[in-house]
Amino acid sequence: MDKGANYTVADIGLADKGALLVDWARSRMPVLAALTAQAKLDLPLTGMKVTGCLHVTKETAVLIETIAAAGAEISWSGCNPLSTQDEVAAWLAREGYGVHAWHGQSVEDFYWCIDKTLELNPTLTLDDGADLIVRVHGEKSQYAAGVIGGTEETTTGVHRLRAMAAAGDLTYPVIAVNDAITKWDFDNVYGTGQSTLDGIIRATSVLLAGKTFVVAGYGHCGSGLAMRARGMGANVIITEIDPLPGLRAVMDGFRVMKMDEAAPLGDIFCTATGMKDILVKHHFECMKEGAIISNTGHYDCEINIEQLKEMAVSVRTIRAENDEYTMEDGRRIYLLADGRLVNLAAAEGHPSEVMDMSFANQFLSLCRLAADGKDMDALVYDITLEQDMGLAFTKLETLGFSIDKLSEEQLRYSTDYTAGT
Repeated sequence: MDKGANYTVADIGLADKGALLVDWARSRMPVLAALTAQAKLDLPLTGMKVTGCLHVTKETAVLIETIAAAGAEISWSGCNPLSTQDEVAAWLAREGYGVHAWHGQSVEDFYWCIDKTLELNPTLTLDDGADLIVRVHGEKSQYAAGVIGGTEETTTGVHRLRAMAAAGDLTYPVIAVNDAITKWDFDNVYGTGQSTLDGIIRATSVLLAGKTFVVAGYGHCGSGLAMRARGMGANVIITEIDPLPGLRAVMDGFRVMKMDEAAPLGDIFCTATGMKDILVKHHFECMKEGAIISNTGHYDCEINIEQLKEMAVSVRTIRAENDEYTMEDGRRIYLLADGRLVNLAAAEGHPSEVMDMSFANQFLSLCRLAADGKDMDALVYDITLEQDMGLAFTKLETLGFSIDKLSEEQLRYSTDYTAGT
């Protein structure tokens, strides 16, 4: 482990490799590039201290550059013990950014890193999963008074924060970046779909064509994964608890059933629910020989790993992020990435192009909080429709596409309630 005045990383010597990765991401994030150029002129985050808890990837490094260009001080940790790209963390440290993160942390390491970043005395927090915000409201509540506001990147975190707000326990405003249309309809669907399959394939090199692929949860993430798995030739089964996405999955052409029914059929399982105990002992008992289980939800509780361990007579690591659990009857079940985010632990997370919009929303939300946070109530806020529309328009332009614009006559017609047949 390498340590400096404001960093703790696995190996500072990896910085050159990190520079190449960040260079690649930067070249594919044109919306953030435009925001960075403007931020250098306007400096909208001057005087702000931003503590971030978000996957330390090459894309996150580009976001950090943008925040710094806007005038803020930064201290950063990873939001998952297995998602940090050590090369990127090393590059951030060498560039002078505060960063405390490395791949393969223990739970104790994870919270130690969050606590180190809070020593910055933040005025703004940026979170992915709400662990940082919950920490500020609990064990490290001495920092809460100085925080103007925060942002949240993922579905699980937004659910936690809305529960906090409903209970009256949230002490500062938080913007739910995850709930932006330009986030969940793109990052969650296309990003999760592609990167999750990438992680499964890297960890197993398995052929997807012809396999029965079980996706637990048909929200934005699950639906994107199901679409991509079908595109690779898999026969996809969906499990759900909500009749609306369940019905949507049926109409999209997927088989829908209970997990108890799907467990003996699946070759590959991936949970995408945000709920604990989706795969448990009685599911493991009836799975096929060689079944592969994985998770693309935020936490590792969706698969009951303790029960799997108790059932196994032996465990061995077959390859990186792929552990073989042998059952008493000789069947083998393969757990990927210790049940953590398989797309980040076993691969590189979402492609840079789709994170461009999500992280642009993060940056613009921080700017909104820096300007108005002191006058906002301690609630969870959505981003504005104007911001969503503006980012979508900019992204289309950077991709080389254009759309029509309503004429003045069409605009008048759109609000003319007297117009009919």
